[in-house]
Amino acid sequence: MHVEPEKRRRRHLIGLTPLIDVVFILLIFFMLASSFLDWQSISLSVPGDGRATEADLRSTVVRVLDDGQLEVDGEATSVTELRDRFSAIFADDPDHSVVVRPQDDAALQHVVRVVETLNAVGGTRVTLNRESR
Repeated sequence: MHVEPEKRRRRHLIGLTPLIDVVFILLIFFMLASSFLDWQSISLSVPGDGRATEADLRSTVVRVLDDGQLEVDGEATSVTELRDRFSAIFADDPDHSVVVRPQDDAALQHVVRVVETLNAVGGTRVTLNRESR
């Protein structure tokens, strides 16, 4: 009877180098795939007790409709016309107040675009007010 010598069992070690390579590749992928935006805040004045002051009654109302269209004191306008109109208004009266009234189903992005436009042309008294039904 022929007895074969007992084979040595080798333990196979798992190399960490490929694992580290995969981790670095994932890190680079997520760093390149993510966007680094400079978040900015928009300052809004909050209505106090719900009573309109004399300045609020003289303010200009910008309505943001459900479909993203804009109305300034009842007349339809675009963002470009809004920018031109209010840059002239704020040049004459820097403390002119503006009330932005989005309809209930208006997209938040449209409202933010209007407020950013007003702030960009010098609006310091911009109030966000929900449209009453």
